[in-house]
Amino acid sequence: MTLGDEIRGHLPYLRRYARALTGSQQHGDNFVHTTLEVIVAAPDEFHDGNDTRIDLYRNFHRIWESAYIDDGEGSDDGEHPLVRAANQRLAQITPLGRQILLLTALEGFSVEEAGLITGTDSATVETLLADAVGDLDRESRTSVLIIEDEPLIAMELEQIVRDLGHRVAGIATTHEDAVAAFEATDAGLVLADIQLADGSSGIDAVQDILAIAPVPAIFITAFPERLLTGGRVEPTFLISKPFRENTVRAAISQSLLFTPQLAA
Repeated sequence: MTLGDEIRGHLPYLRRYARALTGSQQHGDNFVHTTLEVIVAAPDEFHDGNDTRIDLYRNFHRIWESAYIDDGEGSDDGEHPLVRAANQRLAQITPLGRQILLLTALEGFSVEEAGLITGTDSATVETLLADAVGDLDRESRTSVLIIEDEPLIAMELEQIVRDLGHRVAGIATTHEDAVAAFEATDAGLVLADIQLADGSSGIDAVQDILAIAPVPAIFITAFPERLLTGGRVEPTFLISKPFRENTVRAAISQSLLFTPQLAA
């Protein structure tokens, strides 16, 4: 098996992680592309005695770590307001702490594996993880619109949203109902299933919602690899079914970091 064959199946999930970390499909995919270029240039340096998935994320971490320099100077006046607002929020949370939170909650790595990826001992990983969770728990709250046609899943998401201290703006089961519900509420975040009851698309519903107001959106699907190819406009925040409460929590908290109203 070639190195390309080894890592190919892990790339969609690395894209998910990179997009969640950067808050942008384009920026996240660019980091993944750079990581692959480095691996191709020096394939003998890829493996470090771990399994392929850990080594892939470890190589990505090196690229992210070398690129993330925030000295507070030289900001770009032409920078997109969403990115500028996000950077103001991200300054309150250490980049390494955010990585560890996403690695464990979103990507399912253990504390030990997150340590191998980031080159950090387990005790430090646990401390950084606790600090990151504490910082996220102090975020401002918002109102969440849930677009989900399966009643039990909708109820579970509603409970998670309420447990996190957010309000539920409403629950919609179709494209048309979702847009109408958004227009009638003050929702600041959308949680959307991909396939809805009437055969319509949650992605299409969110696109119509974003035409009304630029709110963050998190998509839920049983087949995330189908939406993480990097070949078209795709979701930035994506979680898999069946999901865990911690996964939804991390995705919500991370997406809200890129919301201007929370960065003021």
